[in-house]
Amino acid sequence: MIDLLAIAAFNAAYAEAIDSDSLERWPAFFCADCHYRITNLENERDGLPAGIVWADSRAMLEDRIAALREANIYERHRYRHLLGLPLIETADAHCATARTPFVVARIMHTGESGLFATGVYRDRFVNLDGRLLLAERVAVCDSTVTDTLLALPL
Repeated sequence: MIDLLAIAAFNAAYAEAIDSDSLERWPAFFCADCHYRITNLENERDGLPAGIVWADSRAMLEDRIAALREANIYERHRYRHLLGLPLIETADAHCATARTPFVVARIMHTGESGLFATGVYRDRFVNLDGRLLLAERVAVCDSTVTDTLLALPL
């Protein structure tokens, strides 16, 4: 059975990979055939599938990180995630769905810090060969206003 502790530990490791700038590790939290999207509450409520960020495979996530490292130019910054306890909606030995609230602070290279995003992860987890992975993560942000500097994954 996929349980609360397993999902909470997964989320902690996921956030640590992003917050420690180990972005190359981030795609490995997903299945090869996955879905990752960042959207906002209004779009999600209205059933609008397009997102601010949209990917449908681990390869697309890997390309995003490669582009961040090699091609994109953006002001250097980092994140600090604060995660709530997951609310498990369904779970068995092979898959689970859960919602986890998040708060993300952004720390600029100047030292300036600020609240960047709040919202909820809507997740579908699978257990593949004894390893918990995301089949789907939709980061639903509370605000409809998105900073133009959404470079790093949430």
